[in-house]
Amino acid sequence: MLDFTYLVPTKVLFGRNTIERLSEELKTFGKRILIVYGKGSIKKNGIYDSVTTLLRRNSVTYHELSGVQPNPRISSVRQGIARCREHDIDGIIAIGGGSVIDCAKTIAAGFYYEGDPWDLFVLGDSAIKQALPIGTVLTMTGTGSEMNGNAVISNEDTEQKLAIHHSVLRPRFSILDPTYTFTVPTHHIAAGTIDIFSHILEQYFSPTKDAFVQNRIAEALLLTCVNYGPLAIKQPKNYEARAQLMWTSSLALNGLLGYGRITDWATHGIEHAVSAAYDVTHGVGLAILTPHWMDYVLTEETTDKFVEYAQNVWKITGRDTHTIARKGIMKTQKFFTSLGMPTTLRAVGVKEEKLTDIAEKTVMYKPIGKFKRLEKNDVLIILQNAF
Repeated sequence: MLDFTYLVPTKVLFGRNTIERLSEELKTFGKRILIVYGKGSIKKNGIYDSVTTLLRRNSVTYHELSGVQPNPRISSVRQGIARCREHDIDGIIAIGGGSVIDCAKTIAAGFYYEGDPWDLFVLGDSAIKQALPIGTVLTMTGTGSEMNGNAVISNEDTEQKLAIHHSVLRPRFSILDPTYTFTVPTHHIAAGTIDIFSHILEQYFSPTKDAFVQNRIAEALLLTCVNYGPLAIKQPKNYEARAQLMWTSSLALNGLLGYGRITDWATHGIEHAVSAAYDVTHGVGLAILTPHWMDYVLTEETTDKFVEYAQNVWKITGRDTHTIARKGIMKTQKFFTSLGMPTTLRAVGVKEEKLTDIAEKTVMYKPIGKFKRLEKNDVLIILQNAF
């Protein structure tokens, strides 16, 4: 196991009616708040009214940035920063899923940056020095953004989708009420489940051999997705299914699985380039690409890890290791399709003539992947196989 420092300062308020505890958390935020949310579903389900009522009750002045899109845009970030500066905002509350939270995080960092906020993604994490405090009210599971310091933003002008990572971007608090996810459409439940699953795989398939405890935790979280993802789709108001997925989402990407080992993130890198060009739902893109990444990186040197995965997650037995590994990959794709996910890039509108450009964008700054290093031609082959 590698050396690491583990600190997760986010205070998680988990369970029914935890929104009522928002008042105590606001005491450290100041009296001028920016509320960031999406296209208005929180007004239909009552969450908006709950939050704004508590803000008024605590004499907090609030301003709003609405309309944040899936695969959030840098243009929304720029609007949010301008609003924060105009109203001298003390803190931000993000109400929504990962897209809204990522947008809020980037606004929080960009508030203290004198240049264009896209610079933060190009220059790298060291350019981030400070951020406004952030709190979240989670309404959709999948990204784990409610408990980590990551943010992913798309630039519509350059067709890029890049990430930043910094401890100052971790939310100060996150309100996780599983009932707030009851109205999420089943398609997004499926995509969110696959996003969680992929976050775990990106850390599980590691060149670090000695990570026994991380691997066993990862397998438990993968099995939770397999068990509760289909149940949440069949019974959207099943509290236990929603609660299990919500907490799994947070644990999958709060650092617990990744510390002490090298992690991969190649599939995410490829998907980011795809969804930057075609605005594909993140979990859908991952469902298409993951089995093809697995196929490509399965070699004599990596077979043992795939066997471990196939045996412990999918309970596959046998004598021939390569056969066991291949069956594990097949079971993975079968699980994704059982959730209603497509299996090809062409099914989501990707054009074959665009694949080379997507491959170039994927490795624009450096090769990707640590489990297996991928150059442009490697990425292109995976894309072609997935097409």
